[in-house]
Amino acid sequence: MATTAERLTQIDEQIGAAAAAVETDEGASPVLGAVVQELARKARKALDGLPDADDAGVRLSIVEVEQAADSAKAAVEADDGPSEQTRQAVLDAHLAICILKAKTA
Repeated sequence: MATTAERLTQIDEQIGAAAAAVETDEGASPVLGAVVQELARKARKALDGLPDADDAGVRLSIVEVEQAADSAKAAVEADDGPSEQTRQAVLDAHLAICILKAKTA
């Protein structure tokens, strides 16, 4: 069974891939790009803070990433421009952090 750090590392990579997909998708709006980049920053910050965080700090970091993922999900659903592949990458990243949050509850 993967540790929280290992799961968060995988999710960070998934979020990075979603951010890259949005960045290269000519149909994606600048707003979607900004929201997904913020999600990527939050995920990286959470991952970087894991070594020094206690259980409450880890949980708070995961909640912050999930909130940013909620915003990214809303943005991709509201944007008519991105490809289906880009849309799915953002939705999959959102789902991954939600699952992690549920497992750490």
